[in-house]
Amino acid sequence: MLIALLTDIHGNREAFSACLDHARLIGVDRFIFLGDYVGYGADPAWVVDTVRALVDEGAVALLGNHDAAIDGSDAGMNPIAQEAIRWTRGQLGLGQRDFLTNLPLIHEEGSVLYTHANGYAPRDWDYISGLGEAVRHFNLVDAHITFCGHVHVPMLYHMSTTAKVGTFSPVINTEIPLLATRTWLAVIGAVGQPRDGVPAANYAVFDDARQELRYLRVPYDTATAARKVREAGLPEKLAQRLEQGA
Repeated sequence: MLIALLTDIHGNREAFSACLDHARLIGVDRFIFLGDYVGYGADPAWVVDTVRALVDEGAVALLGNHDAAIDGSDAGMNPIAQEAIRWTRGQLGLGQRDFLTNLPLIHEEGSVLYTHANGYAPRDWDYISGLGEAVRHFNLVDAHITFCGHVHVPMLYHMSTTAKVGTFSPVINTEIPLLATRTWLAVIGAVGQPRDGVPAANYAVFDDARQELRYLRVPYDTATAARKVREAGLPEKLAQRLEQGA
């Protein structure tokens, strides 16, 4: 089965639509969403409704920290993120808010774990931003493969049978065999707000039969997405990030 992994959509209708279209074009069988459907972008209601409809068709959707902040606290966020969350609260109806509130933190299928931030303390929203956090994850999480987002930059970590941990930035559209002799932690890049210097949207596909992972980039109408952010009165920095991919 070919599974599409999408995370950090952040209210970006244009990026999300482009990734969904691309996934269907390449024959994806199933969608798993790793959280953060809202925050930053100008179309949170449309994104939530689209994810909810896909869940009704069998997709899996997990909770992200921005989703949790809609009916929770935004105290731990930076001022720009707080401003975006407070604007987003006014854009969502009760049904949309209930959908976000009731999302699970993790999803497990056999030896594969799916989550937004990390596997060892998913509600603390710690970032997997380097080898130190990856080592902590490998030491505390009993899963052969973990998929997460949250960082907005694609990265892949692996641990050998001798507990040696390595990392590399994945090459786009290249099949990566997730060997049984290693343990894997795959950070999927952001659909709606990439931060690796490339504006094109990120997502990945996982072939669970062949145990292969492929990171993908999808160009989209960044000009329209950025214009909508400005027209909504959201911080200018959020529009610039879409245009610059950083």
